[in-house]
Amino acid sequence: MDNGSKLDEVGDRDGWRCWLCDEPVDPSKSVNDARGPSVDGIATGKAAKGRPVTERLAHRSCNTKKGAVAAVVPWPDRLFVVDPAPIIGVVERLSRKGGREVVARCPTRADADEAGAWLIDRLSRLAPDLSFTVGGEPGGGQFMLVLRTA
Repeated sequence: MDNGSKLDEVGDRDGWRCWLCDEPVDPSKSVNDARGPSVDGIATGKAAKGRPVTERLAHRSCNTKKGAVAAVVPWPDRLFVVDPAPIIGVVERLSRKGGREVVARCPTRADADEAGAWLIDRLSRLAPDLSFTVGGEPGGGQFMLVLRTA
């Protein structure tokens, strides 16, 4: 498979959105353009021997800026979440051990539903080979946003 078809395959799978900044990636831009498409083939965290590396779509500049620094996927300011967990760390733990993890707290069911929908969409690009479900579980007058491996 040539690089162009690999880029198209990853771009189509990821909906032409950068896994790092979550902004659209223009497939018509040159791969040498800062806002052009690139494929990030580095696993999140420390890649263990024999662990497959997931390729993800990124802007060339986002991919370059990330470099050797641990990437951070931010929760958007528009979501009403309290104590949000670092998304990449959660994905790494769940990919190794499975199960479930509380990733944030939300004051209302509607806030939990909105944050959950965003998180599932975001994870489809961050960890396309994994399957997750998310739900808001009531407790203590709030809703715990719980991410599970499916």
